[in-house]
Amino acid sequence: MERLTCYFPGISPKTIGQLERARDLFLEWNQRVNLISRKDSENLTERHILHSLSIALYYHFMPGTRVIDIGTGGGFPGIPLAIYFPEVQFTLVDSVSKKIRAVQEITGRLKLKNVNSLAARAETLDKTFDFITSRAVMAFPRFVKLFRHLLAPGEQEGTAHGILYLKGGDLEAELGRYYAKARIHELNEKLEETWFRTKKLIYLPYHSFIKA
Repeated sequence: MERLTCYFPGISPKTIGQLERARDLFLEWNQRVNLISRKDSENLTERHILHSLSIALYYHFMPGTRVIDIGTGGGFPGIPLAIYFPEVQFTLVDSVSKKIRAVQEITGRLKLKNVNSLAARAETLDKTFDFITSRAVMAFPRFVKLFRHLLAPGEQEGTAHGILYLKGGDLEAELGRYYAKARIHELNEKLEETWFRTKKLIYLPYHSFIKA
């Protein structure tokens, strides 16, 4: 966790402590439920916690912001972001009930009051949110089609509400008509670890697909 203070110089000891506790709980639950790849568990801090928090290197959620994390799995990126932004409301959704039970246990033991978790198919929800987060659960155009109805119009400090999608690889062909409308951040611009060389953060603002 010592690398986090390099990337987030203002992070508090309390937040670091919560993230360390979250890491221990993720590892504990991964022995019971396959939340992440077993071979990935030794790289959990870098490939899951820091990867989740990379969103915060580019976008700051204001207090009261409503974020839905779709296909959260074991709670990524939702739980690390909820720890980092304690005044932001997070809804973590996954269709696999056993993973959501693990998420509920982890967030309960962390005493995260700003997290609600649901075992559901996100496309059936009728609530709206300010931002959608996710980590490569499907091809991006299909993701937009299925979940764009969950976004509310608006903006925060000049940044329109939208989708924040963590993904790797060459995105031009995959994004199709959204490629020119999206903002693509190369994570290795801010994160030095080799693993981030091919990792990207896609930001697609609300207005770009409402008009599509």
